[in-house]
Amino acid sequence: MLNHEEIIKIFYDSGALMEGHFLLTSGLHSDQYMQCAKVLQYPWYTEELAREMADKFRHDNIELVIGPAMGGIIVAYEVARQLNVPALFTERLDGEMVLRRGFLMDAGQRVLVVEDVVTTGGSVREVMNVVEKFGAQVAGVGVLVDRSNGTVDFGVKQEAVLTMDIRAWAADDCPLCARGKLPVVKPGSRA
Repeated sequence: MLNHEEIIKIFYDSGALMEGHFLLTSGLHSDQYMQCAKVLQYPWYTEELAREMADKFRHDNIELVIGPAMGGIIVAYEVARQLNVPALFTERLDGEMVLRRGFLMDAGQRVLVVEDVVTTGGSVREVMNVVEKFGAQVAGVGVLVDRSNGTVDFGVKQEAVLTMDIRAWAADDCPLCARGKLPVVKPGSRA
């Protein structure tokens, strides 16, 4: 098992955990930003982090792992590989999270929903709804990074490899803007 410092080091070393002055999708400003795609580009880091997640669910009789496209695809695959079960992913079609590509789940199947980063939990809840529409059971939720610092509750067993309290401020209250020394940067996939 990796300790907290080792996990943080993986995120820093891969460039996934950044420090600076960031404009978040929410419109808030922050002095830290987590871009999990950066850590997932390294198979050796992905394997280590996925093992941490899989170990948290190893005794929960998981039969399938599923994650949302894009961030959850690699995580679902590697956690499923660690648990020796199939991996699926959902994707959006006309704004709705769905299973495509002939993917199916069996009624009653025990499913682990995974994601790279959780802030509000919206994508995870959408995937949980897909699982439930098939009559399968959400046995748990696993995330690489919980940016909510544990405040998001999915109503099932949930585990995070890393839990963080990433501070964020309205632009008018941003101490970084007040200092005026760092330009604001809009990172991420929606930039």
